[in-house]
Order: sequence, then C-alpha cells, then structure tokens
Amino acid sequence: MKNIRKNIILAAILVLALSILAACGGGGSDDADKTIKVAASPTPHAEILNSVADKLAEEGWTLEVVEFDDYVQPNVATTDGDVDANYFQHVPYLDSYNEENGTDLVSVAGIHYEPMTVHAGTKKSFDDLEKGDKIGVPNDTTNEARALLLLEANGVLTLKEGAGVNATKEDIVDNPKEIEIVELEAASIPGSLPDLAIGVINANYAIGAGLQNADALAVEAPDSLAADTYVNIIVVNKGNEETEKTKALVAALQTDEVKQFIEEKYNGAVVAKF
Repeated sequence: MKNIRKNIILAAILVLALSILAACGGGGSDDADKTIKVAASPTPHAEILNSVADKLAEEGWTLEVVEFDDYVQPNVATTDGDVDANYFQHVPYLDSYNEENGTDLVSVAGIHYEPMTVHAGTKKSFDDLEKGDKIGVPNDTTNEARALLLLEANGVLTLKEGAGVNATKEDIVDNPKEIEIVELEAASIPGSLPDLAIGVINANYAIGAGLQNADALAVEAPDSLAADTYVNIIVVNKGNEETEKTKALVAALQTDEVKQFIEEKYNGAVVAKF
C-alpha cells in the first residue's frame, strides 16, 4: 500500500513538473509568435521596414527583416512559411509569379512607388546613341515592359499600339537606330553599364549602386501608367490577410512618419503611395 501511495505521489510530482515545463515552453512560443519576419530587398524596402521597428516594438512586436538580392527567393520564403510576409515587388510581378509558379500569394497593402530610371553607360545622352548600340533592360516580364515604355517615351523606339504593361522587345515596331535591347538580371544592370550604351534600372538597384535621379537621362513620370501600376506592396500567403501580424505591419508602415522618412531619405527616388 505504501508503495502504491508513494507511486501516486511521484506521479503527481511528475505531472506537476511537466505542466510547469509546458507552461514555460508555451511562453517561449508566445514570444516567438510576436516576431514579424519579413523578406525584403535591401534598398529601399529593408530600410523602410527597419524605420518602423521601434514603433512595432512599442506595440510588443519584434520585427525581423531578412534581406534578399533577387526577385524570386522572397516569394519562395513566403510560400514556404519561412517568413510572414515580403516587401519587394509590385502587383504585375506578383501576378506573373503566381501564374508561373502555381502559388497563391496576395497583396495586402501598397507602400511606395519607385520611378525607373535610365542611366548613362558609354553614351551620355539619348542623342549620342548610334546604330547597333546596346541598351540593358530587366529580363523579367513586367520590368522589361516598364523599361521599354520609358525608352519609347524618350524617342528611342516605338512599340506596337496597345502593348502597354505587357510589352516585350517583340512588340518593337520602329527602332530607327537599330538599338540592341539586351535583357539582363535587374540586379546586374548597374554593374553592366560600362558594357552598355545606357541601362534602364529599377530604383532599388540604382539606389544600391549609388546612382542618383538627378544624374539620370530619364525618369518615369509621376503621372505615367507605371506610377499607378507598379506600386510596391506587402505580400502574404492567401489566408493571412487579416492576421494580427499582417495588420500590425501594415499599420506601422502606412503612417505620416514613414512618408516623411521616404521623402527625406530618397529625394524622389522613392515615393510613398498611401
């Protein structure tokens, strides 16, 4: 009988100990659940995110920004659940990515617009372009269309009527100087400028390379089709649009303080769109 009673007491102690450990473990899970993990391009996305880290901390959230230098891995990380959200792309790119990869990522908020710019390589102006010169453009579908529209706006070429944001170099109907359009990874264009007559560059890569809008040969106009189409967005997996993490992240970003941060830091190379 004594042994039975002793075993009962030991069992009770064991259950109590396990309960305490579980409670401690539960506390750790709660702490982890207060971390918002976001995949982002280094510039300007990660910089904008980090500007709201203190605000989120005041509300009990820890912001963890994971930087990527390409336009694929942030979406992979989001789909796989390695991060809660990403911030690097615009809606046309997201739509194209979902279609090509069978994913179900969704936009939850527009944050900013980055005017695409044209920068000098071996030629210092559009007038200097000669027959056979090479112009570098991004090789992903949506950003190539932007680049071609910007080149058209500056008289370098003419696109098929209606090509719009779906334009490719196959839609070029007039190319008087027989310019060669060279499709390159967007991130590589700044470093390729010595081998190009000019390059059309996404703002985040231009900023990262130290290129200034003031020195650009051309900048997308604020009233252009691109300005309304290519707003950079916060993206999550479908079903996570209304989570506390998502709502906290969006609320922290869409503030007057963030608008001011963008205006002061980027001098027009990045424009708030909320």
